[in-house]
Amino acid sequence: MTKVGDVVKSKVTQITKFGAIVTLENGEAGFIHISKIANQYVKNVEDFLKQGQEVTAKTIGKTKDGKWELSLKEQKESDQKGSGKADFERKLAKFMKESERKMAEYRKRVEKKGGRF
Repeated sequence: MTKVGDVVKSKVTQITKFGAIVTLENGEAGFIHISKIANQYVKNVEDFLKQGQEVTAKTIGKTKDGKWELSLKEQKESDQKGSGKADFERKLAKFMKESERKMAEYRKRVEKKGGRF
């Protein structure tokens, strides 16, 4: 049984002006609104989705007509959060290495001028 927050596989069955109608792998109907397709501005749904395309999306609620409301954006964001810590650690290590190099250069200049550090 599908519930809010689940990441589900679905197939695009119809493209509309405001999004895409999909069928979840368990047969339930779903809808991806144009604002939930990508992190950038989406002018034309067909630039991002094609009929028959299989997509992985996150369930974010139910529409008024009982379809699952899905988001491709939130699914991608949750994927990226896992790699966010590793990315931060890598950036921090790079910063620390660069900082130590700059401090070593600064010490050399100060000592060369006869000063103390």
